[in-house]
Amino acid sequence: MLLRVQDLAFGYGDRAIGRDVSFNLGAGEVLCLLGPNGGGKTTLLKTLLGLLPAQAGRITLKNADLSRLSRAAIARVVASVPQAHAAFFPFTVRDVVVMGRASRLGPFAAPGPSDDAAAEQALATLGIGHLAEKIYTEISGGERQLVLIARALSGEPGLLIMDEPTASLDFGNQARVLGQVRRLARGGIGVLFSTHDPDHALLCADRIVALHGGQLVADGPPSTTITPALLRLLYGIDVVMASVPGLAVPLCMPVID
Repeated sequence: MLLRVQDLAFGYGDRAIGRDVSFNLGAGEVLCLLGPNGGGKTTLLKTLLGLLPAQAGRITLKNADLSRLSRAAIARVVASVPQAHAAFFPFTVRDVVVMGRASRLGPFAAPGPSDDAAAEQALATLGIGHLAEKIYTEISGGERQLVLIARALSGEPGLLIMDEPTASLDFGNQARVLGQVRRLARGGIGVLFSTHDPDHALLCADRIVALHGGQLVADGPPSTTITPALLRLLYGIDVVMASVPGLAVPLCMPVID
């Protein structure tokens, strides 16, 4: 098992955000962490990345206890894609992607030919090789998000953790990012991404875990686990789930008074 979370409690210092959280994630699987804004998703992801210590419970990464692993050891297995990235320096896209090789380099080592090759492969995998010489701060928001995914991939991780990867993207770029998530999983990478949009889970994920008030309230395939009752619990609104011709999964529509 790539990632195993057992009876996890998480939060900041003595302040608990979540508790009794358990789930697993295997290689080549897309797991969606679904829940409302402010529900603890980002705090949970930071704990899974080792950026926050677990308050209780256990996280194992490829059968190793996360708390016993160094930052470098974690980074060689897990890569993260943040919700947003503020860039101030005019690096090229290629330079940004090569930065993802840091976990494979020594403290004072400079990137070499193998690192450049890994960056080129990541750009090609995401279909953005044509952006390599563009200035990162001058490309669109959707392109920047794909570059951040390429940066994560260049480190050759087994697990990719993405915090609301489609946040602030337009409709088309949301679809492009979700499509890339599915392609990465087909290549054997385990993907854990958070979202507050149930349609994204239905379209992209193999499984969902739903977080409400810091506790998991659902775990299973999106097609059977996402229900109007669950969405009412998570978001406090009534939702109709409608079938769409030509689409294998239903879509969610809020009921507006």
